[in-house]
Amino acid sequence: MAAIQPKLELLTYDLIARILDEAFQLMLTPGIKVQSIEAQGLLTKAGATVENDVVKIPEKIIRKCLDTVPAEFFLFNRKGEPKVHYGGNSVHFDPGSSGVHILDPETLEHKPSFTNDLIRLVKVVEMIPQYDAQSTAIVCNEVPKSIGDLYRLYILLMFSQKPIVTGSFSLQTLGTMIDMLAIFSGGRKALAEKPTAVFDVCPSPPLIWSEFGAGNLIELARANIPAQLISMPLAGAAAPVTLLGSVVQHAAESLSGIAIHQLSNSGAPIVWGGAPAIFDMRRGTTPMGAIETAMIDAAYAQVGKSLNLPTHAYLGASDSKIVDAQAGLESGVTAIVGALAGINMISGAGMLDFLACQSPEKLVVDAEGIAMAQRLLSGIEVRTETLATALFEGINFKGDFLKQKITRELFSKEQYLPSAVIDRETNRGWQAAGSLNTFDRAKIRVRELLESYKRPENPTDQEHKLQELVANLANQAGMKALPKME
Repeated sequence: MAAIQPKLELLTYDLIARILDEAFQLMLTPGIKVQSIEAQGLLTKAGATVENDVVKIPEKIIRKCLDTVPAEFFLFNRKGEPKVHYGGNSVHFDPGSSGVHILDPETLEHKPSFTNDLIRLVKVVEMIPQYDAQSTAIVCNEVPKSIGDLYRLYILLMFSQKPIVTGSFSLQTLGTMIDMLAIFSGGRKALAEKPTAVFDVCPSPPLIWSEFGAGNLIELARANIPAQLISMPLAGAAAPVTLLGSVVQHAAESLSGIAIHQLSNSGAPIVWGGAPAIFDMRRGTTPMGAIETAMIDAAYAQVGKSLNLPTHAYLGASDSKIVDAQAGLESGVTAIVGALAGINMISGAGMLDFLACQSPEKLVVDAEGIAMAQRLLSGIEVRTETLATALFEGINFKGDFLKQKITRELFSKEQYLPSAVIDRETNRGWQAAGSLNTFDRAKIRVRELLESYKRPENPTDQEHKLQELVANLANQAGMKALPKME
C-alpha cells in the first residue's frame, strides 16, 4: 500500500471561489496597470479595454488563457535528465536568490558579495542532494549592474550542472541569458524542448505590470522558456492587511500575467509563484520568516492548484542576522509549511536578513530541515506483511529488536540519517568532539563539501563560446576583464 502524502490546506472550496471571483473583479475595477504597449495590444486584441495604461480584463479572457497553460513540465540538468517536476504535489527546493551580502563565518559580518562568494555557494549547492536546482543566489558587486543578471548565470553555467532558477531585471539581458543557456543545449529549439532554467518575472504591487516585467513575460513565452510569476503583495503596506486580501491581490496580479504570457504564445510553460510577506508595523520590515507569510504562500498555492497550475513560493528563509536558533526556527517551520502545501519549487534556503544575505553555512543547516520535510512527505509505509505481530516472534519480552535481520534491512528506509551538522551524540560524546554548536559543525561541513567538489566537465568549445560572449559584454559595460575565479 502506497504511503499517504500529508497535506496542508488553509482554504475551503468556497473561499477559493470567492478569492478568484474578487480577483476577476479587481481586473475590471480598478483594472491592471500595464506599462507595456505591446502587452496592451495583446490584451485589447483579445477583448480587453485600455485607458491611460489601465487595462480592464474580462474573466472570459483569463479563463481562455488558463485553459492553455501546461499543468506540468520538467527542468532538465545539463545531461538532459529530468530533475525538477513542476506540477501536481511534487516538492523541490533551491537556494534563495539575489542577495547582496554574504555572511562572513568568522566575523559574522554581512559583507558585500563578490564573484568568489557566488562560486563558493554554487559549489556547496552542487554537492547537496536536497537542492534539486541552483539559483543565481547573490549579486556580484564588482560587476556592473547592466550585466549583473547574465554574469550570475554565467557563473552557474561554469560550475554547475543542476537546473537553474534565475531571472532578468531588464529587457536588454533576457535574450542574452536565453542564448547563454542555449549554448549548452544545442540551440534555442533544443532548449525549449528540454529547458534547463526557469525565469522569475515580477509584477509590481499593487496590480502593476511594468514595461520590463510584461516584456519579459512576452519574450519568455515566445522562446517557450518557463516563466515563474513572483507576485509580492506586502500585507498592510503594498497590499490589504488581511491574509485573504493579499491572496486576492496575488491572484489578480498572477492571472493578468498569465493572460499576457499566453496571448504571446499559447501553451508556453508558466508557474504560479510569489514572494509575499506581511509588513511588521513595529519595525517597518518585511519578515519572510513569519508564520503569516508562510500562510499567504500556502493559501495562494492552494488557489493555483485549484486552477491546475505548477506552483512556487519563497519559504525556508529567516530574518535573523546570523545562523542561530531563530534562523533554524523560522526556516524549518516555513519549509515544512511549503512542503505540506505541496508547492513544487520552494526558494529561500540559505537566506538571512529579509533575503538580503546568503550563507553557505545556513545552506547546509537548511538542507537538514529540507531532508526532514521530505521524509515527512514520504509518509508512513507498510513495509512488512504484518504491522508488528510477526516482529514480536521470539522476543520473549526482551528489547532485542536490534538483533533482527529486518531491523538492519529497514532502519535506513524508515529513518532519515542526517549529516554531522545535526548532533545526536550523548552529552559525553558531544564534549569529546569539542562541544561544537550547530554553526561550528556547519562550517566544518561547508569545508568538507568544498574540498570534495569537482567542477563539471563542459565541452571546451561551448565553454569558450560562453566565456567569449560574457567577456565581450563585460567589456562593453566598461570592464577590462572578467573577475578572477579562485
